[in-house]
Amino acid sequence: MSTQILILGSGGREHALAWKLAQSSTVKHIFVCPGNPGSAKNQKTSNLDLPLIHPYKDIVDFAVNEKINLVVPGPEDPLVLGVEKCFRDVGIPVFGPTQLAARMEGSKAFSKAFMHRHAIPTAKFRTFSSSQLQDATNYVQTCGHPVVLKASGLAGGKGVLIPSSTNEALQGLRSIMVDNAFGSAGDEIVIEELLEGPEISVLAFSDGYTIVPLPAAQDHKRIGEGDTGLNTGGMGAYAPAPVATPAIMDRIMTESLRPTIDGMRKEGFPFVGLLFTGFMLTADGPKVLEYNVRFGDPETEALMMLLSDDVDLAAVLIACAECHLDSVQITTRPGFSVSVILVSGGYPESYAKGKPIQVGEVPSDVVVFHCGTSMNGNDLVTSGGRVMAVTCSATTLEQALAQVYAAVDKISFEGKFYRRDIAHRALTSPSQTPSNGLTYAQAGVSVDAGNAFVEAIKPYVRATKRSGADVEIGGFGGIFDLKATGYKDPVLVSGTDGVGTKLRIAVDAGIHHLVGIDLVAMSVNDLLVQGAEPLYFLDYYGCSKLDVATAADVVKGIAQGCQQAGCALIGGETAEMPGMYQDGDYDLAGFAVGAVERSSILPRADIMPGDVLLGIASSGIHSNGFSLVRKVIEMTGLSYSSACPWDDQKTLALSLLEPTRIYVKQVLPAVHQGFLKGMSHITGGGFIENIPRVLPKGMGAFIDASTWQLPPVFRFLMQRGGIAPLEMARTFNNGIGLVLIVGREDVDRAVQVLQGTADAAVYRIGEVTDKSGVEMRNLEHWSPQ
Repeated sequence: MSTQILILGSGGREHALAWKLAQSSTVKHIFVCPGNPGSAKNQKTSNLDLPLIHPYKDIVDFAVNEKINLVVPGPEDPLVLGVEKCFRDVGIPVFGPTQLAARMEGSKAFSKAFMHRHAIPTAKFRTFSSSQLQDATNYVQTCGHPVVLKASGLAGGKGVLIPSSTNEALQGLRSIMVDNAFGSAGDEIVIEELLEGPEISVLAFSDGYTIVPLPAAQDHKRIGEGDTGLNTGGMGAYAPAPVATPAIMDRIMTESLRPTIDGMRKEGFPFVGLLFTGFMLTADGPKVLEYNVRFGDPETEALMMLLSDDVDLAAVLIACAECHLDSVQITTRPGFSVSVILVSGGYPESYAKGKPIQVGEVPSDVVVFHCGTSMNGNDLVTSGGRVMAVTCSATTLEQALAQVYAAVDKISFEGKFYRRDIAHRALTSPSQTPSNGLTYAQAGVSVDAGNAFVEAIKPYVRATKRSGADVEIGGFGGIFDLKATGYKDPVLVSGTDGVGTKLRIAVDAGIHHLVGIDLVAMSVNDLLVQGAEPLYFLDYYGCSKLDVATAADVVKGIAQGCQQAGCALIGGETAEMPGMYQDGDYDLAGFAVGAVERSSILPRADIMPGDVLLGIASSGIHSNGFSLVRKVIEMTGLSYSSACPWDDQKTLALSLLEPTRIYVKQVLPAVHQGFLKGMSHITGGGFIENIPRVLPKGMGAFIDASTWQLPPVFRFLMQRGGIAPLEMARTFNNGIGLVLIVGREDVDRAVQVLQGTADAAVYRIGEVTDKSGVEMRNLEHWSPQ
């Protein structure tokens, strides 16, 4: 028992922390500065009457002299002002973030920009300085959604306005930006989309690498029952919140908390301490409302009582400060914990202080944490708006509430006010009442999301309408009228394909609208090499949980691909399969059907040595070889958000995700005019594997690599990955996405037709030979110059 701890602060949060820390067998003594009458009651705890004013010289000197082992700041102000460095400079660890990391609470503008950079789900937003009133006004009037107004700086938990109309929003802007309603905290303002859904708070320990969340809590901000009246610092809290199901908590960890901790570390300000994140559980999933960089109040009072008896809080806090959080266990007791706040009459507006408080005998399993109390001689009196946090944990929520309210009745002071409906959302939640049985939604499949998805994509699908298809989706099967196309003796050609691991980049980068074009391209280009016109397309989209916006983006790309190919999108399958995919991942497959007159099927039988190979330029890597591409990118240390090394106008992700070129409209006229003997789609296997697939037995070809310029993306991959030129030729398209076989006598006319219908360059790249296989000539042309 040798650890000495210094807690900074004077409220119920600090009393609750001291109460739990005092239970540690390793803790010798706890000092609370300034503390309150409640924190002074424990024999292990002493209050300090020292100023908490930057640069905190008196309290730092005290900590050095008393050999303090750990400092735990309670409120946000000292953290934002850099108290962590004041103690770190004298060698004392702090459970709390650096001043840089504390910007996540100190500046809402900064934290929202951080969320945007790291694709952390949050409300749409714009940031304005106080001098940009007109710009902010224009945004509110034109953004097309209800808004929330937030002072960017610290405003004591009260810097948020939720206007009920545009006029109220404009009045709110003026009060913040002109009338300085929130002082300097309003020098910058964040205007964000109003989110709807249940709100929860997640408090999580972190050492900068590991993050361990506590059970989600629900706070009650409004002064009045039924969540009415003015906002307060919190009228009560309970945990765990039933609405925060295991599935929701998994999403919060993977989509928000883990990316936050990783992002802060990568940006050079790792987070050490307690990250307190507010979430709105929207129809699209959990979205971050705001970050706080310290313990919440009144959530902390409830959560400290929910921690298991064998949790050594001192060991947890020290493990965070020393960056080995993974070495300690953090568990909670079964059941619920509730905290009800007693406030002074008139709060959150003006209220009287110094009212005597009488505390009778409360149930033994209830703890009364002091929030705003002081001593007047021997009398305990009120000294703040929030006076006491009456807290209890029990096996059921109803038991905890009954004990808390029984204790509330034993406490009296003039003007005492409290809410009698704490935890009302849990008590009326379907998850708290008996059910007649499980639903499909409870199993993780949302029929409503599926219906919303179908409605969202209907406009995209209708845009692919062509002769033979009405493109109305929602039935059991897609219908295509072949007779309406005018074919006389048609043969149907079909093809199916996916996007490969290019999809991994799309998911990781959060760019989903381009891979749909790839999906169409991979199938319709395969139809084209048979001489077929693509007629219709169907898609398959599989995921663990359907995100309507993401899936709609993908289908938007599929529809664009169909338009480029001239085929109709007549149906598809969306499979929501919980447990089959990682959260956020999805898979794609496509199926295309085309038609060709029987007499025009390719390849023709008259291919012969001496026939010319024409190559049509690719748009980039297309959709093959991405396992190797990703390996090369990993070796370079670049991220997908980095500037592209060969095109500084794009990010690396956007360049890699350039869609596969669809050659149908450029090439089909040459097919119909009889100029082409055969074609090869250069996909996985490059030139070496794909060209022989179209040649008669015993024939081969040579490719002259000097006849076109190797595009920069392939030169980058070859150089940074140390890939041999021949390996490039058997893996990638290297700038040629489609190879055409043309008789010598038809070359000029074929090139004229091909160049007259599209802007993809056409090159004369080789010939058919009488020797099997593909000979790559002049590969040294690809080597560094």
